[in-house]
Amino acid sequence: MLSIATSRLRLSLKGIAIALLLMAGLGAIMFALRGHLSDATVALVLVVPVVVGVVLGGVWAGTVAVLTGFLLYDFVFIPPYYTLTVGTAHNWVALVVYVVVVSLVARVVHRLRIAEGEAKSREADAEHLLELSELLIEDRPLADLLPLVVSILRDAFDSESVVLLLPHEDRLEVVATSGRELTASELRRVSPEPGMTASLTPSTAVLTDVGSSIAETETIVLSAPGRPIGLIGLVGTRLPPHRRALAGAFANHIAIAIERTQLQEQALRMSVLEEVDRLRSALLGAVSHDLRTPLATIKASASALLDADTAIGQEEERELLGLIDEQSDRLARLVTNLLDMSRIEAGSLVVELQPLDVHEIIDEAVAALRPHVAEGRVAVRVPESLPSLGADHVLVGQVLVNLLENALRYAPPGTAVEVTARAQNSSVEITVRDHGPGFADNDRVRIFGLAGPTSDDPTERNPPRPRGATSSTGGSGVGLAIAKAFVEAHGGRIWAEAVGGGGARVGFSLPAAADE
Repeated sequence: MLSIATSRLRLSLKGIAIALLLMAGLGAIMFALRGHLSDATVALVLVVPVVVGVVLGGVWAGTVAVLTGFLLYDFVFIPPYYTLTVGTAHNWVALVVYVVVVSLVARVVHRLRIAEGEAKSREADAEHLLELSELLIEDRPLADLLPLVVSILRDAFDSESVVLLLPHEDRLEVVATSGRELTASELRRVSPEPGMTASLTPSTAVLTDVGSSIAETETIVLSAPGRPIGLIGLVGTRLPPHRRALAGAFANHIAIAIERTQLQEQALRMSVLEEVDRLRSALLGAVSHDLRTPLATIKASASALLDADTAIGQEEERELLGLIDEQSDRLARLVTNLLDMSRIEAGSLVVELQPLDVHEIIDEAVAALRPHVAEGRVAVRVPESLPSLGADHVLVGQVLVNLLENALRYAPPGTAVEVTARAQNSSVEITVRDHGPGFADNDRVRIFGLAGPTSDDPTERNPPRPRGATSSTGGSGVGLAIAKAFVEAHGGRIWAEAVGGGGARVGFSLPAAADE
């Protein structure tokens, strides 16, 4: 409030100074031409400084200009000159008419100036309300919305500082401020104590802080139907009645904007939790069969080996031990995929880039499967000259293993799974093709997702799943989902396509090493 009064005083002094200077200049010019000017002409000219004073400095500047013009008119331009004595009735009439006309002109100009200021103020208020209305339709997070709200309010009500408080647990906490930083004493007085009520209409309080001047503040409660949203404090502001009504409109807009954003964030969190639950349910449903199958095989083989009453030949014993070894590897790969999926869901996946030779990484993936894959089942057709990959060795190796296992699962006996690679611009494409049943066009996206139960019948223990949605871990549905996550973590892409004549081709593209 003090700053506003100081600003008005400066404007008044500026208007008075300019009006007096202009009156002195015009008076000097007319004095030189006094013998050729009529009383009416002098009066009309002396109206100009009064109008200028009112426009620039307001009513006080206009009043000073009127009095100065009266004295100048009487002292210099009405005989007898250089005295305040008014001679004839004609001169009295001229002087009175001058004072009346100038006073009326000053009053009209002052009212026009006030009307213009009020119009500009209403225009500014309308613009600020429009800004708040736009916040209602914009999709902004709460962290971006709150600073905008306090900034708009500070501009709208010309406050020293604006503070916004929202409820947290059992008290109000400051979530956004604009303007000067409030002292601890001011904050305590703006925010009501826990258990205390606040008026829903804007109310005024006087804050006194040690070592500082008295500051007025307006408190506005933000409320939505059925519940309060928060509290706003306008420090260094005293609102007249008509401005309080405007503050109430602002409060309604802000409350709606904050509540809508809070509800959107709650809905988003609920959506994320529902998606996490869906993925967990799908994961459990997808791996339940694959966990049972290898465990049952290992259990049956081990029981047969331990049964002293069963005569087992050396060849059968070797076969049972081979089954145990194979199913143990299968379980290990399943557990690895599950751990990888947990890392992906937790956001803790770390990619360590290094130059990788394409031939070596493919050979390592094939070698990892060789103990359980017949000779000649994987055909590698890769050019000798290929740029190195800029990728994580472990992650890319797991991608290739998962794609190969998935292809081998569907490749008919006697056919080979083909691995190819080629350079494409600044990346390298690697594809794995089988000659199996392929997949339908509408499964192109689904094959990289988890395959959950597709039937509501609880008696259906192993419902059908789309081709490719099952991974080599025994149809768990995580192998290709993990491959997709690993590839995209490198900034690459992965795709699947049906091949003419039967079969499917799954490929991925990764950036070449930076030094290539």
